[in-house]
Amino acid sequence: MTTPPPSSAFAFTFDGEPVHAQPGQSVAAALIASGRRSWRHTRTEGRPRGVFCGIGVCFDCLVTVNGRPGHRACLVEARPGDTVATQEGAGHDDLAC
Repeated sequence: MTTPPPSSAFAFTFDGEPVHAQPGQSVAAALIASGRRSWRHTRTEGRPRGVFCGIGVCFDCLVTVNGRPGHRACLVEARPGDTVATQEGAGHDDLAC
């Protein structure tokens, strides 16, 4: 029996806490795997949002990545050392929530 190769898992931070991910995994997939179900709140009512469609059609999974808001977590590939944060609303005052 052979020993499996070492994991190439890495970490990024989400709201200051480490989240482990695998190469090629989306930010949304890594967040779900870590037990997080929501990471954005609507601007007007503060309702929690996470993955809805999972294919980049909707905007429920928006996160802030490395200080830039408006990224769909289901489309962004997780990268080592990224700083991901909860997003309030759409991230821009001129966009709908």
